[in-house]
Amino acid sequence: MTFYSLFFKYRIALLMGIIVIIPLGAGVRFSRGLTPEWFNNLFGNVAYEMFWISLVLFIWPRFSHMIAAVAVCIATCGIEFLQLWKPPFLQAIRATLPGMLVLGNNFSWSDFPSYFVGSFLGWLWVRWLHFTWFCLE
Repeated sequence: MTFYSLFFKYRIALLMGIIVIIPLGAGVRFSRGLTPEWFNNLFGNVAYEMFWISLVLFIWPRFSHMIAAVAVCIATCGIEFLQLWKPPFLQAIRATLPGMLVLGNNFSWSDFPSYFVGSFLGWLWVRWLHFTWFCLE
């Protein structure tokens, strides 16, 4: 197998992961009544981190897994702090579904541990995919 063929398969594996993560994360995050709210928030945030790490590496597959995970975690923590700022233009963006999904609307200190866990699990996930597709004999 050529390098580019393995590279293509790695990107396809990342894309398949993204396709699974989106409905799974949204389903857990927005389900009501089946599980406690803390559970929905925890696993929704973990899926959110894993999605962004996978997307970054899908777009730039040669990027360092560790740097991607750390950068996504820092960006997500920054977005969490941005929720404390409520200017009219951000409130208008947050009123839309995409704005709410990306920017959120309520600051919560309890989100930070799940961002760290999600970044770590996302790093493990993409690392496993990378070595599964590039370390074939």
